[in-house]
Amino acid sequence: MVSGPMQDGPDFSHERALGGSVAGVDEVGRGPLAGPVTAAAVVLDPGAIPEGLNDSKKVPQAKREALFDTLHQVAQVSIGWADIDEIDALNIRGASLLAMRRAVEGLPHVPSHALIDGNAVPPDMPCPATTLIKGDARSLSIAAASIVAKVARDRVMVALAQQHPGYGWERNAGYGTAEHLAALRDLGVTPAHRRSFKPVHNILYQANN
Repeated sequence: MVSGPMQDGPDFSHERALGGSVAGVDEVGRGPLAGPVTAAAVVLDPGAIPEGLNDSKKVPQAKREALFDTLHQVAQVSIGWADIDEIDALNIRGASLLAMRRAVEGLPHVPSHALIDGNAVPPDMPCPATTLIKGDARSLSIAAASIVAKVARDRVMVALAQQHPGYGWERNAGYGTAEHLAALRDLGVTPAHRRSFKPVHNILYQANN
């Protein structure tokens, strides 16, 4: 595990230290009550790193969307998913690790190393891997992956919001906001909800008793 002092923003030092082609890997969507968990793997070209890469939570939506498109043009990008059934079967941690492994496996070339946000390496990775705590704020490759994963998942949630109106997923991305929880009580549970998550489980339990 790599750890150390925080910086003002992400840089490319961890990738340079590892050498070779390094894939930054991050996931989004652990906390929501609905929708898939999404991961991305990004191998940056050191000579064409887009400006403005940072933890996706610190990047405005319009900038995230622009960076998403740019990264697909100048970097190797892969997106991995774990669906509702896998989240409920494996638990959210296991499903997140599965999505991250799928993202790395989907890259056009197997990287020489994966630099993974957090403290856990997914099992059965196709290459060596190192974890980096708060990596999306420290590594440009992980920051890029966080942006790709966030934009990809948000777009899925907008599409799901059209299929299941009333829950506000186009605004809350499936997180348990007051609007979402009220809709769960009033409208019930949809096929896109994670049944293993407590607020959803409790509503299903009440409906069956």
